[in-house]
Amino acid sequence: MPAFPDDIPCRGTLTPNRSLADLTWLRVGGPADWLFQPADAEDLAQFLAALGPAVPVFPMGVGSNLIVRDGGLRAVVIRLGRGFNTITVQDGQVTAGAAALDAHVARRAAEAGLDLTFLRTIPGSIGGAVRMNAGCYGSYTADHLISARAITRSGEAVTLTPEDLSFGYRQSHLPDGWVLVEATFAAPAGDPAALAARMDEQLARRDASQPVKDRSAGSTFRNPAGFSSTGRADDVHDLKAWKVIDEAGLRGARLGGAQMSEKHPNFLINAGGATAADLEGLGEEVRKKVLQHSGISLQWEIMRIGEP
Repeated sequence: MPAFPDDIPCRGTLTPNRSLADLTWLRVGGPADWLFQPADAEDLAQFLAALGPAVPVFPMGVGSNLIVRDGGLRAVVIRLGRGFNTITVQDGQVTAGAAALDAHVARRAAEAGLDLTFLRTIPGSIGGAVRMNAGCYGSYTADHLISARAITRSGEAVTLTPEDLSFGYRQSHLPDGWVLVEATFAAPAGDPAALAARMDEQLARRDASQPVKDRSAGSTFRNPAGFSSTGRADDVHDLKAWKVIDEAGLRGARLGGAQMSEKHPNFLINAGGATAADLEGLGEEVRKKVLQHSGISLQWEIMRIGEP
């Protein structure tokens, strides 16, 4: 007989029919059948090993790059918390739990004289950064990752190399239901004061160009050019997502409570009272109009999950 979540003893917190809206940056979406917050990696491994293999599992970070549809999710959502946010620095390497925030990892590394400054302005946690090969200013997670630890859907602990993850632009290969729990990075040495100053400069630049005070999920679409902004003076914008959206006349476009930001047109924002359907619907309308205008088919960077 397959084991259902409420039949499985665990040390973490297991909640049925849990709304996910307050766990995402966009503040929309319906409930998950179950939300499991494991106490530690051993608790997670035992839970997944006991869980019936037909029960879908969705690992969720801090919800910074996610639209949960209004009908919710027929799955067990795994959300890592305090037992997975440690950061250690040793011998020129930084090891961080998957729940550690990217910004905290960048700061801790800089204090130790190690340069992971590209992580400072990336919203979200380390698990999501590895999963999405997050990057900016010309640096990517894949450039620094030494190894990652994960728990498989069957409850086995495995160590993954960058080759195992087959990184691409804003993507990696991680089998369904596997949960990243930790990652180790190599980082070049730098002067702590200079690294701190660089991060301050990056934050100021981000705050000047992005709608950081609005409810958004970061960049909505991948850059058609296939790489992140480099931040350099000679950076070109012809194939940046914001540019092709702007040229199609969609800066500030609205649908219900959803809007493409006036400040940065590749940011989809909840301008007040938006549903997930508003947000995804506006995104699809933008994709259609950009394709008509420039022949470019924008690809979502925000992950969309669940039922309408």
